[in-house]
Amino acid sequence: MTQKDLVVLAVDDDMINLKLLKSMLLKTGNVKEVIEAKNGSDAIGELKGRNDIDLILLDIIMPIMGGIEMLKVVRADDSLRQLPIIVLTTDETKKAEALEAGANGFLMKPIRNDELIAKMDTVIV
Repeated sequence: MTQKDLVVLAVDDDMINLKLLKSMLLKTGNVKEVIEAKNGSDAIGELKGRNDIDLILLDIIMPIMGGIEMLKVVRADDSLRQLPIIVLTTDETKKAEALEAGANGFLMKPIRNDELIAKMDTVIV
């Protein structure tokens, strides 16, 4: 991983998944902070309030605003467009849709630590 001290926004409506992600990310030694959001709408609020987020880990199926919808909002915003986004889901059928909407990467749940780190390496420059 090339960059140290990353700030990661983890978006998932399942609190157990969020805690697992946070634990995995903080153990990498490259992540200094994990911001948690429980849906796309909350995540957009976090993105608007901060300018130090380096990566978004995004669940697809969530209430209020799902991952695909959030992807479209982020990609339509000039100030957020370049942010790397890795989609995390249990639904393999969503992969093409997520990539078309602007995702930089795709991982199937359950997330494994080595897969997460390898995927992060490919999207963060």
